[in-house]
Amino acid sequence: MQRADLDFANLPFAFQQTDRNIRYRFRDGTWDRGELTADQTINLHMAATCLHYGQEIFEGLKVFERPDGRIQTFRLEENAKRFQRSARKLLMEPVPLEVFKEAVHRVVQANRGFVPPHGSGASLYVRPFLLGSGAEVGVKPSREYLFVVFVTPVGPYYKAGFEPVKLIVEEAIDRAAPGGVGDVKCGGNYAAGMRATMGAKGKGYSEVLYLDCREKKYLDESGSSNFYAIIDGRYVTPASPSILPSITNMSVRQLAEDAGLPVEARPVGVAELGSFAEAGCLGTAAVITPVGSITHGEREYVYSKDGKAGPVTTQLYNKLIAIQWGEADDPYGWTEVIPES
Repeated sequence: MQRADLDFANLPFAFQQTDRNIRYRFRDGTWDRGELTADQTINLHMAATCLHYGQEIFEGLKVFERPDGRIQTFRLEENAKRFQRSARKLLMEPVPLEVFKEAVHRVVQANRGFVPPHGSGASLYVRPFLLGSGAEVGVKPSREYLFVVFVTPVGPYYKAGFEPVKLIVEEAIDRAAPGGVGDVKCGGNYAAGMRATMGAKGKGYSEVLYLDCREKKYLDESGSSNFYAIIDGRYVTPASPSILPSITNMSVRQLAEDAGLPVEARPVGVAELGSFAEAGCLGTAAVITPVGSITHGEREYVYSKDGKAGPVTTQLYNKLIAIQWGEADDPYGWTEVIPES
C-alpha cells in the first residue's frame, strides 16, 4: 500500500482530493450495484428535488488506522440507521443497511493510501449523502435518488485540538423548531445556522450554543454538535425533540455510566450555566471538545481557568479515542475492521 504524500500530522479539517468516490442510483424501485469513480462532479437535472425542495441528507463518520495497521470503522451501523431515519422523515428512499455498509467499505478500500497513519492524530472522514435526483416541478418526493460516499483525510475540527473553546449563547436566531427537522441530518439545518455561527466567529467565539425556540430558556445544542455539562458529578445533556441524536453523545453516555457517573438527558436551563463544573461539545467531527467558557448576555461563565480540559472530560475523551483508534478493547462491539480489498 502506497501512502499518499501528505503531512498527516498537520491536516486541517477540510476537503482533500482522494482517488475515488462511490455512487449508487435508485430507479424503477431498486438500487443499482454502485460505481466507483474519480469524477468529483455530479450531473443533476435542473428540476431535481434536492435543488428545489431540499430533499438532501448526509452523514459523517470516521475511519481509523489501528496500531497493527488494520483500519476500522466506529459505530457504522448507527450512522446507517440515522441515515435511514433522516431519509424517511424527508420522504426519501432509505438506503438499505447492507448497501450503506458496502459503500463505505468499498470507498475506503479504494482510498487506502489516504487513511492517516496511526499516531498522526488525523483520521479518514467519510461523508455519505443522499439526493433527490428526479425532476419534479410540483412539491412532491422524487422518484429517483443518488447515494454518494466520498472520503477525505482530516485533522481536528477545531484547530487547537483537545483544547477548551469559547461558546456564546445565541438568542436571536433559532436552529430548529419542535416538530420540524432538527432531529435529522439535512443540509437545510446547517444552512439556516450559518448566520449564527459566522456571527459568533466574527466576535472571537468558536461556535454558538442555541436555546430552544419556544421559550428561550433551555439549552439546545451547538451549531455543529451536541452539548453536555458536568453538574454535581453527573453527566447531563439537553433533551429536546429538536436535537440531532449524536452517535458520539450516545457512546460517551455509555462510557460515563460505566465510569460510575449518573447520566441525565433532560431540559437544561440557561439559568444553570453557573452550576457547570465542566462542559463540552460532542460529534463525529468535534469528537469531545472541552468548553472553556460560555457567554450569555453580558456575563461569561468560565469552566477552564488554566486553559485545559477538566478531569471528567479528559477521562471520557481518552476512553473514547482509545476505542476508536484500536488502542483499547472494545467491549461494546462499536468498531469493525474493514477487510483488505
